[in-house]
Amino acid sequence: MSGLQCLGEDNIWFEKPRYDEAERRFYEGANGPSTHSHHQSSSASGDQELVSRMKSLELENQGLHKVVEDLRAALFKLENRVRVLERSPAVPCAKAVTVQSVKVEEEDDDEMDLFGSDEEDEEAERLKEERIAAYAAKKSKKPALIAKSSILLDVKPWDDETDMSKLEECVRSVVADGLLWGQSKLVPVGYGIKKLQIGCVVEDDKVGTDLLEEEITKFEDYVQSVDVAAFNKI
Repeated sequence: MSGLQCLGEDNIWFEKPRYDEAERRFYEGANGPSTHSHHQSSSASGDQELVSRMKSLELENQGLHKVVEDLRAALFKLENRVRVLERSPAVPCAKAVTVQSVKVEEEDDDEMDLFGSDEEDEEAERLKEERIAAYAAKKSKKPALIAKSSILLDVKPWDDETDMSKLEECVRSVVADGLLWGQSKLVPVGYGIKKLQIGCVVEDDKVGTDLLEEEITKFEDYVQSVDVAAFNKI
């Protein structure tokens, strides 16, 4: 039998769609469920989630309804209490009775103190005078605070030939009540000239800078000028 005869008698190629369908079913069985079944399962799970969310919203709605009802009941009780308090006249009466009783007690106390008030006033006056006298005696014994200042003076000579020892001697010869001379030193000025820098402590009420400058400049043979370099309260 020739090849053409065999192909003519065999019908396998005419039934190819059946074999393709069988092959497709075989591979779908081997690879698991089809895509259509997967979509059905996803849709079913989404429906279950939506149902659960709706149930939770219903529960929350029920809880809110209960809270609203509780608030309404509390507001109703509060309104009733306010109405009762507005109708009650007991508080003003109690205040009036209290004020009247206090006034009666004060009148009774005044009547009882009619004979003893004069003695108490005399005793209080005597104690007051004793305290004033004791304070005055204590204040008189306390020494008065004396205001003092520390002054630093710059005394300049005429030239470099001036006898600075004699100049300092002249400055320290200035004497006044409330004046105390301190340390001194020679400070170079320039061109071989030195100035005398001397400190002193003075009582503000007795000695001032004007007095010091006036007395020191009297030694005009040695002193050219006097300047206040520093002034500090003690």
